Amino acid sequence: MDIEQIREYCLQKKEVTESFPFDEDTLVFKVVNKMFALTSLENVPLTMNLKCDPDRALDLRDEYEAINAGYHMSKKHWNTLTLDGSLSNDLVKELIDHSYSLVVKGLKKADRERINN
Repeated sequence: MDIEQIREYCLQKKEVTESFPFDEDTLVFKVVNKMFALTSLENVPLTMNLKCDPDRALDLRDEYEAINAGYHMSKKHWNTLTLDGSLSNDLVKELIDHSYSLVVKGLKKADRERINN
């Protein structure tokens, strides 16, 4: 996936915003002001950090060379994906969905209910 495909996919989700809170290079996607995806616009190949269930994160790192512990993030809860073409678009979308769902699950009840309805 390229940056435009990622951006389009993330922004179609409910209550997602995009911003550059850290610098001009790091694009961050948030749901109700909580990060679920980050990507560096200057990295070649493109890299993306996504939240992940800790057990699943370890399994993914074992299975895919292009998935590693989250760069500059909690290594337990975040993975960094290197989008070098070795990961299928379907897998990347599934992992974006997983990250989004984990963050929504951790929101206040009123926010969760608004998003899930």
